[in-house]
Amino acid sequence: MKVSEYKKLKGLRKESLRDNMTDIEVLLTDLGEIATRDIAQTEHPQGFNENMNVAKRGGQVAKDARKSYEKQTKKSAVSKENALNYKYIDDKRTIEDKKSKKKK
Repeated sequence: MKVSEYKKLKGLRKESLRDNMTDIEVLLTDLGEIATRDIAQTEHPQGFNENMNVAKRGGQVAKDARKSYEKQTKKSAVSKENALNYKYIDDKRTIEDKKSKKKK
């Protein structure tokens, strides 16, 4: 999933995507980044294409972990919830606190 698609799913505009991820989402993101780094340190890729290949392989490690997590827990690793508990309610970038709306 592209960053723009992920932000749209969570209802974010300019907010940090990482700040609005659940624990499992952050963990899987970190796993992909660490796997990519470790592969790169082992293989020493040169140039864009080799680095792109390493990045895709690192991302595949996280993808495999996500699929295994979802199979074992029977729930999605990707959540629409954002950590800051708000959503935009109109195009003027007005936000509404989800918690206060639920209390009313």
